[in-house]
Amino acid sequence: MASRIIKLNGTPPTVLQNPDVIALVIACVNSHAAVSCTAEITGNISFNLIFLSPSISPFMRRCFTRNAFSSFLTESLAAMSDKKRKATSAAAAESGAKQRKVASSQVGKVEKEAGWLKDLLQRQRCEKKDVKVNKKRLRFISDAQQTKQDSAGVLYWMLRDMRVQDNWAFIHAQRLAVKKNLPLHVCFCLFAPKSELSTLRHYSFMLKGLEEVEKECKALDIQFHLLNGAAGQALPAFVSERGFGAVVTDFSPLREPLKWLDEVKKSLSEDVPLIQVDAHNVVPCWVASPKLEYAARTIRGKITKLLPEFLTDFPAVEKHPYTAAKNGKPVDWAKTLSSLSLDNSVGETEWARPGTASGTAMLESFIDRRLKLFATQRNDPNAPALSQLSPWIRFGHLSAQRVVLQVKQDGRHASESVAPFIEELVVRRELTDNFCFYNPKYDSLEGAYEWAQKTLRDHAKDKRPYLYTREQLEKAQTHDKLWNAAQYQMVCEGKMHGFLRMYWAKKILEWTSSPEEALSIALYLNDRYELDGQDPNGFVGCMWSICGVHDQGWAERAVFGKIRYMNYKGCQRKFDVAKFEKKYCPKTLG
Repeated sequence: MASRIIKLNGTPPTVLQNPDVIALVIACVNSHAAVSCTAEITGNISFNLIFLSPSISPFMRRCFTRNAFSSFLTESLAAMSDKKRKATSAAAAESGAKQRKVASSQVGKVEKEAGWLKDLLQRQRCEKKDVKVNKKRLRFISDAQQTKQDSAGVLYWMLRDMRVQDNWAFIHAQRLAVKKNLPLHVCFCLFAPKSELSTLRHYSFMLKGLEEVEKECKALDIQFHLLNGAAGQALPAFVSERGFGAVVTDFSPLREPLKWLDEVKKSLSEDVPLIQVDAHNVVPCWVASPKLEYAARTIRGKITKLLPEFLTDFPAVEKHPYTAAKNGKPVDWAKTLSSLSLDNSVGETEWARPGTASGTAMLESFIDRRLKLFATQRNDPNAPALSQLSPWIRFGHLSAQRVVLQVKQDGRHASESVAPFIEELVVRRELTDNFCFYNPKYDSLEGAYEWAQKTLRDHAKDKRPYLYTREQLEKAQTHDKLWNAAQYQMVCEGKMHGFLRMYWAKKILEWTSSPEEALSIALYLNDRYELDGQDPNGFVGCMWSICGVHDQGWAERAVFGKIRYMNYKGCQRKFDVAKFEKKYCPKTLG
């Protein structure tokens, strides 16, 4: 039979319509999609064509390069002879035209199969086995730098980044262990202080994520240990008892984890190295800048310049080749959670399921459905335009670097959203780590800039239009329906839209007796109810809203001084306030 050609022109492909084709081949030939396609030729000749990106594992039936796929189509699609074409009835041609129109309208709209991202990531990691850990990403906390001789293993002290894959600290620990022919162990130190901030919402999310870590470690012949108590007391004794020759940990800029790190350093044997790896930031905090940065504009260029060096893909944490002589004790996670003294009145949320698997599924849904709205609708609390990934990133169940990589790679259909999303996820988020790392007073008025401290002091005695207690605010009992709705959303769902967080915090400044009280209440409510609370993002968010951190002075006014002002009418110009108020009309809280 004579050959006919279906011509592909770049991405997305252009199909040369052919009167002999009843169902057009719908093929997405860009480098990150795969579609199973069927072409049916008049005369009941039918066959399946499958194009795959090398990175898509579910469709690994036949694998073609872009050119090979085009050639395959050319060779495989046989046309009918001229005689047979002439014999084709007008009715058949009309029917074919209708079906071509329907099929043509579907080009580019084929949805990926649910779970595509999980399969893609597994393959990508396997393909990146040779990727090295950038040595600038780690620093020695101890004087010792060589693994202790004749030791029984290497220990990864998991602190902030509670995941196995896409974790530079975990990767470095495994490679160090393999280099020394040693078993690899992982531990987490569980400590729940008696506090209003120790809630079931936070600890349940954390422990269920760690349960997933334990299962994954077991499958990889890596021993997991749950230690009870603060790291300063529990960890050094465990290292000594087990005879570990090196300790690797991840990075947090917050006061308490830094205190634990110092206590562990002082208590570890002098010949056991303590190595810290920044597995949370794309550009390591101490590499991005050696000092406190004033604003996003002062750190943006520094981070952007370093992205080509640090924004690399991850190799896999693999099945460990050296078996431990002593296994970790299996954890009864339900019993562990119930044993903690927690505030159970702040319960689990329904929308956010803990763990890396759920975080990956949320990332997939963002890329597929919400990313395209991010550029234009991210400041509308009614629009489904945000990633919703902050809980998984806060608890380290998901790597921010992984999120950036996949959004850049798979977000081509929403290219206008990629740059603003990366600005928020990388530049703005990593600026918050910079602030907390280089400013010990990151959660107090004393940590604000001098101009902000002065203007807030100058207006501290200004008459407030309303005054509310912490209890009234917590129960959403104010005159402002929008504020009440935002507070209700946070209490019930463990989240608040980013735009409303700014309005919410600024109103607390306006409705309390002093800036110090306002900051204290804002941090308390944020850290108690937000799933992503007790994190640099939350501290800096409240400091920006109330104390002008990373901002500039504005026109002076009562109460706020030169701190940026926001009001209800401004929100009405941004989005449908009434719609949001109706959705989150507060019921009785507390």
